[in-house]
Amino acid sequence: MAPGAPRSEIKEEPKAGDIRGGEYPVAFARSPNKNAKPRQSTEMADIDTSKPLVELREIRKSFGGVKAVDGVSVNLYPGEVVALLGHNGAGKSTLMKMLAGAYPIDSGDTLIAGEKVNIRTPAEAQAQGIETIYQTLALADNLDSVSNLFLGREKMTRWNTLDDHFMEVQARKVFHRLNKNFTNIRVPVRRLSGGQRQVVAISRALYFNARILIMDEPCAALGPEETAMVGGLVKQLKADGVGIFLITHDMPDVFSLSDRLAVMKNGKLVGTYRTADVTEDEVLGMIIAGKRPEGKEQAHHADTAAA
Repeated sequence: MAPGAPRSEIKEEPKAGDIRGGEYPVAFARSPNKNAKPRQSTEMADIDTSKPLVELREIRKSFGGVKAVDGVSVNLYPGEVVALLGHNGAGKSTLMKMLAGAYPIDSGDTLIAGEKVNIRTPAEAQAQGIETIYQTLALADNLDSVSNLFLGREKMTRWNTLDDHFMEVQARKVFHRLNKNFTNIRVPVRRLSGGQRQVVAISRALYFNARILIMDEPCAALGPEETAMVGGLVKQLKADGVGIFLITHDMPDVFSLSDRLAVMKNGKLVGTYRTADVTEDEVLGMIIAGKRPEGKEQAHHADTAAA
């Protein structure tokens, strides 16, 4: 509160159910995406699942003479998890970094909800509702969970000071939604468990209206209980209509969480299949040898298959 400010001007606590908590000015300290709004819960019944959220068409990316991504096409529908698989250097992370705005695309088209877009920076990706949760989680270990949730998009008061009260109220709402037992939100995140850190990272994407989520090895280095918790979070996001690209090497995660899987090898797409239609051995054959399973049709939607 600014010195001398009358108490009558002090904001009221946000009303229950109002995720934004009023109409106080917002200052996004480092992000040019000033129109970012907190996410409202959405029922799948209200979402058109017949149209893809993301379409990547004939995407290419080279680093010098190395073709990291060579003519890859893949799509993602609302409420769907597509697992991206391949050995190290297959090109899956490079493909997702182009969608996230970290790398420019050499050639090819990116369509978001049917509209062609040119994503050149992470801020432009965020403006399209794309959020990325990297394997390192990109959290500031010395800050608490509330500060990490709003990092770079801090809420400010009318006196241009940090609105700590508002941010804590909103943080508790979104954390409670994902994990009702997560209450120690004011300790530095370096003291949190791996599962709790994932809650913070996922909450940041959820609160700022992500409709497309890229998750890079979300269960790496987690124990069985925390892995199960992250799996529950993914299913919860699916139910809200969020589309998820899941980069992973963990076959149990692939078969328990994904609807489709896309395998890359040496920068090229081997194939895209419904997860329920292939076996683990067939998936490993695609990853290691680049061999498509015999007699299996490729799937361009989780519910339909096409050759």
